[in-house]
Amino acid sequence: MSERQKGLNDIAWEQLFKKYDILKHIERTGQFQISSKQIKEVREPRLMSKFDHTINLPQIFSDNKLSILPVTRGDYVIAHFDAYHTFEPNNFSVTKVSLPAYIQSLDSSNIPSEAIALNCAVVAGIIADFLGDEEIVSTVSGRMGSGVFDFSINNLGNDSSYTVTVNNSQIEIDAAYEGIRSLALFEAKRDLSDDFLVRQLYYPYRVWKNRVTKPVRPLFLVYSNGIYHIYEYKFADPGNYSSIVLVQQRNYTIEDTTITTDDIQQVLHSSICKVEPQLPFPQADKFDRVINICELLNDQDLSRNDVTEQYAFDARQTNYYTDAARYLGLIDKRRGNGEALYRLSDIGRKILNMSFKQRQLAFCTCILSHGVFADTLKRYFETGTMPNKNEIIQIMKKSNLYNVNSSSTYERRSSTIKGWINWIVELINE
Repeated sequence: MSERQKGLNDIAWEQLFKKYDILKHIERTGQFQISSKQIKEVREPRLMSKFDHTINLPQIFSDNKLSILPVTRGDYVIAHFDAYHTFEPNNFSVTKVSLPAYIQSLDSSNIPSEAIALNCAVVAGIIADFLGDEEIVSTVSGRMGSGVFDFSINNLGNDSSYTVTVNNSQIEIDAAYEGIRSLALFEAKRDLSDDFLVRQLYYPYRVWKNRVTKPVRPLFLVYSNGIYHIYEYKFADPGNYSSIVLVQQRNYTIEDTTITTDDIQQVLHSSICKVEPQLPFPQADKFDRVINICELLNDQDLSRNDVTEQYAFDARQTNYYTDAARYLGLIDKRRGNGEALYRLSDIGRKILNMSFKQRQLAFCTCILSHGVFADTLKRYFETGTMPNKNEIIQIMKKSNLYNVNSSSTYERRSSTIKGWINWIVELINE
């Protein structure tokens, strides 16, 4: 078993695998059916069976290439299911739209939930524009029964496939918009991830494909940091879960996203260099996910385990990205009930309440107030190219970084510096 920090689900599933000899059963028959009653022997089933991204899978699942799918309202099947789909590379162009002037109850800079994100997207015309249908109305949403249907799904272990029967499993649709020509079913998220559980699109698709005569369009909307990322998929073979194919992907914003080279250089030259904090130097290459964790904490304080289980992080990434946000002063950490609790700092909350452009520039200020990042960006502007790893390491060695000593540590942390400077440079869209 690979080494990683174990969470509560890891430990609980190891207990169930041992008690019911699940691996041997799967080796013999190809799958194992388990009930919510059995799962509840060790932990609440809803916490033990909802893994929206591969990174959320319990360690024993990941190590053995296993996934879990619901088949009835209280039963699940564990097998070598090819259950997840990696998001395609994002089309970085962004379409600017606006809310109607008369709308006062929606604030485009304050999107606290998936439901509000969807409402903003509808009112601003994003959904109608993406679907190519001006005549759309909101129809079915929420939880409902699946009815009965069969499907095939690829086996991760070999070239074969499984046949799965679903009988009145519970499904949930975040939003459905029906137009003259089609019914669009949306799954909406506010956490950034590399992949998603196809079941979230496939089960609702199969249910409504059997109930309406017009085409059913499965869509995934991800809202983060002022940008609405929309992916439309289709199932080339409606009876095959694994036949998912991207149809189109577009990005929208309701805010002004124009940031110039002069804007960035002004922040760079006006930033006041701080003394390095006595905190782990960041090992979190994707700065958009540092922002995302701040957004998730904007609603409520979360424990380390909450972050790991509810969003697209494993335990190690939770530590890396919360430490990175703490390094920048965006979140605070405290102890409560024997575990680490995170809350958005006053600075973090102030930044998230800014407009898109001011928010990005404020994040840049947080980064560039640390000399190693400012010096790396200065080198970029002087040469017109991103400094290579060795050049970044030389800058690091002159920057009096806290507890960064070994060659391997310098190398790993240099990738974070490069990632964050790339994020800053990519903001420029003049």
